[in-house]
Amino acid sequence: MEKILILDFGGQYNQLIARRVRECNVYCEVHPYTISMEDIKAFSPIGIIFTGGPGSVYTANSPQVDSAVFELGVPVLGICYGCQLIAHHLGGQVTPAQDNSAREYGKTETYYDVSSPIFNGLPEKGISWMSHGDYMAKVPVGFQLTAHSAACPNVAIADDERRFYGVQFHPEVNHTEHGTDMIRNFLYEVCGACGDWTMADYKDTAIRQIREKVGNGKVLLALSGGVDSSVCAALLAEAIGSQLTCVFVDQGLMRLNEGDEVELAFSKWSMNFIRVNAESRFLLKLAGEAEPERKRKIIGEEFIRVFEEEAKKIGAVDYLAQGTIYPDVIESGAGTAAVIKSHHNVGGLPDYVEFKEILEPLNMLFKDEVRQLGRELGLPEYLVSRQPFPGPGLAIRIIGDITKDKTDTLRWADHIFRDEIAKAGQDKLLSQYFAVLTNTRSVGVMGDGRTYDYTLALRAVTTDDFMTADWARIPYEVLDRISVRIVNEVRSINRIVYDITSKPPATVEWE
Repeated sequence: MEKILILDFGGQYNQLIARRVRECNVYCEVHPYTISMEDIKAFSPIGIIFTGGPGSVYTANSPQVDSAVFELGVPVLGICYGCQLIAHHLGGQVTPAQDNSAREYGKTETYYDVSSPIFNGLPEKGISWMSHGDYMAKVPVGFQLTAHSAACPNVAIADDERRFYGVQFHPEVNHTEHGTDMIRNFLYEVCGACGDWTMADYKDTAIRQIREKVGNGKVLLALSGGVDSSVCAALLAEAIGSQLTCVFVDQGLMRLNEGDEVELAFSKWSMNFIRVNAESRFLLKLAGEAEPERKRKIIGEEFIRVFEEEAKKIGAVDYLAQGTIYPDVIESGAGTAAVIKSHHNVGGLPDYVEFKEILEPLNMLFKDEVRQLGRELGLPEYLVSRQPFPGPGLAIRIIGDITKDKTDTLRWADHIFRDEIAKAGQDKLLSQYFAVLTNTRSVGVMGDGRTYDYTLALRAVTTDDFMTADWARIPYEVLDRISVRIVNEVRSINRIVYDITSKPPATVEWE
């Protein structure tokens, strides 16, 4: 399988680069810039992409790359910081911009040399997304200028002979017109990719690998009923059949009636299914805890302990399987990458687990790839297109400490929100929407009396990939109906607010 290596220098859009490469049907992985040359050679990429990053290449402690990477005979594309890194290592000069006009941030009109392989077949002019305060004062010998803007003469550089390319802007973001086409050109025109990354092929490969690894062993799957774990269940069932037992832990942090819906859906499948009602033990463990990372880790460890107990009842379970996907791994931090938030099935795992190994057959897939894999496996559309729901459940949609009263309050308020969104026909337009019970209380008036109750926040976003997201423009009249219903039907809430923050700077979930 042909592979692209993405070296991560700490930029905020690095997951998006990987997403765009995968969209072009080419497999890729994100690795920290500290990866050794031995590991790079072992990975055997057909091309390498340097990501952006917040540093300046000329400072003492800035992230650097081993110059031997330029001697591998492999094409390199540098994006933003990555572009400056190429110039810095190959004899150019990068300096701080001397005046504000040389700095560029946001949407910028850009002019392209369409004879360059990167811009082949594109319009000669378009909008690109800039984010740089440094300037390539000297371009390395052998490089040509292939794009410019009004403020910057060297927006893009190219050495066609050595197949090294750099762009100062971010082609991976939606704001850059034809950005994915530029990445596709690098993959196909420069690296010679043939596009052998499909979910049909992945399904066959994953089934074969699962069978080889598991052999005659038994697997216990942590089933939440969400898209990821459902697809994981179908994949494992296809691979090992009756050797699989799915354990659904109802931790009391699910949406309204969700536990019963999950049990009903999977009762129709030919698999070993166990439901564990564990609300009281989870709420006991979470009692008094308000810090979101601690909540995630508490929930992660308690999930493991429940699974261990169930495994002992089954007898001789070798593997614990989870529906971990690639964004979970990246956001939980790997190598030198920052931890955005620890996903309970990754960063929340305890140091010791009573299983031979953790099995995560989806941990290199993005969400839309998981959905497509589910379709390849024959799962019904209502399961594969279901909205994401976090593993820790309502615990990270309740700001502050967790109590039974709060979970019940949020459960009902969230149901009303989702019910009105569906009635208004907005559910097909939104990528994710939910309610958050804040820890803020305020004065209100109900029935001529004073109240002092909680503020509920509503969150709805639209996105293609969940790496970035925009807040959804729900019609005012729909928001009004939602607000009136919640305040009238749900005790302890007297104020409703709507979150109009995109990702970044926010994340989709509040915690």
